Amino acid sequence: MKVVIIDYGAGNTRSVSLALQRLGTEATLSSDAAEISSADKVIFPGVGHARPAMQALRDRGLDTVILQLKQPLLGICLGMQLLCAHSDEGDTRCLGVFDQRVQVFPADLKVPHMGWNTATAAAGNEVFPEGWYYFVHSYYVPVNTDTSLMCHYMHDFSAAMHRDNFYAAQFHPEKSGAAGELLLSQFLKL
Repeated sequence: MKVVIIDYGAGNTRSVSLALQRLGTEATLSSDAAEISSADKVIFPGVGHARPAMQALRDRGLDTVILQLKQPLLGICLGMQLLCAHSDEGDTRCLGVFDQRVQVFPADLKVPHMGWNTATAAAGNEVFPEGWYYFVHSYYVPVNTDTSLMCHYMHDFSAAMHRDNFYAAQFHPEKSGAAGELLLSQFLKL
């Protein structure tokens, strides 16, 4: 099985690669469109700010590559947010896989939402295991029809989403211990 981690300069690629190695899977880090398109599974990680991350994708032509993929893709953290239609972070137009607006947490909450929190299944969830996951984020996606896991941080938000071949997690499965390993293992079996 060929697994490719998208390299666009905004990812936590090393920790994702190490998590996959612990599961016995070697991944290739690449920004090459042909290599990404030929993968069996694609991982789209991200840490940082939405606007420069989207610009980096566009500069490399990876925005159109991602939208054309038919194999399973897992967006992680900023990767999940960039799969949405729009982010309030930098007033950024994103990829639009999920027709959602990424919003900043209300001013009365401590941000970033950082640390361990539980994620519970939404109706129809078939992929993402419930459990304790590690979060680091100041922006969130509201609960919607694509929500697979929900988390509560003063109000409910999407901890994970799924639509067609696109899977996404707001938390970091590569830093989430047993629950994260189970999620990555299930993704690799899709």
